[in-house]
Amino acid sequence: MTIARVDRPRRAPAAAAGAGDTGARSVRRRRRLTALAFVTPLLAYLAAFYVYPLYRNLDLSLRDYTVRSFVAGDAPFSGWDNFRTVLDDPTFGPAMRHTLVFTFVSIAFQYVSGLALAVFFNRRFRLSTVLRALFLIPWLLPLIVSASTWSWMFNSESGVVNYFLHFVGIDPVGWLTSPDWALTAVIVANIWIGIPFNLVILYSGLQNIPGELYEAAALDGAGAWQQFRRITFPLLRPVSAITLLLGLVYTLKVFDLIWIMTKGGPGDASSTLATWSYQLGFGTLLPKFGPGAAVGDILILIALVFGLLYIRVQRRQEA
Repeated sequence: MTIARVDRPRRAPAAAAGAGDTGARSVRRRRRLTALAFVTPLLAYLAAFYVYPLYRNLDLSLRDYTVRSFVAGDAPFSGWDNFRTVLDDPTFGPAMRHTLVFTFVSIAFQYVSGLALAVFFNRRFRLSTVLRALFLIPWLLPLIVSASTWSWMFNSESGVVNYFLHFVGIDPVGWLTSPDWALTAVIVANIWIGIPFNLVILYSGLQNIPGELYEAAALDGAGAWQQFRRITFPLLRPVSAITLLLGLVYTLKVFDLIWIMTKGGPGDASSTLATWSYQLGFGTLLPKFGPGAAVGDILILIALVFGLLYIRVQRRQEA
């Protein structure tokens, strides 16, 4: 009687298994190198244009720099003396107050105007696309052009704003030369520049609200104001939070608009932390690099607080 032989499956040689592991490791190594090749330019950019300037600014604020020591690089360490000098300076209080007023008034009017325009353009009508594109012009113009245009419009003698005031029987106003009006003038110009940003972001948020909600609310008898209060504004709250926080961080550091229009004057009537930092560091024949950098550090710290707040809000929305 013949017994059939059953062949057992052969095991793969150890060498083949080792070769497979080596190939997998090689693939993973190539992927890491590829990822590193893509990340390296970004890291180099961040190090060159963010990390190093921040380090140099902090170093300036902690040393007693003069023009000679700035060139030679041998400024003595002074610790927190520059910060004490800044906080004790009589300009610090007005500059901080102007910064807060400039920032929060600008943000409030930009948001309200942008929201109103976004709701308006959310209603489909003829030429809405063209008009919405025209509202983006202030955002697209170079800031030096916008600031120069507003400087001409607010000119005390030949400005178009005073011409219209005279036309309606109101005495001319020294918009850029009066301490009572200089800050108002730069705020108005900044509001005009920032409205398109709020319009674009808020309009995009409105596009994500389902139209069925408005139809159901209309069937229930809700009017336009009730629909806005009960549907639009609550559902737009996440987008509104991001818009306000981004606008806040941007407005805190506005410098060129104010400098072109008033240079922080007359006197210190429209000076902010940004313009004061520039004046200390570069605005005189004997620059005060340390105090100027200290003011910059304070401004960076304020912006960092709101930036962290933005990140927290964004993570909460993604959760």
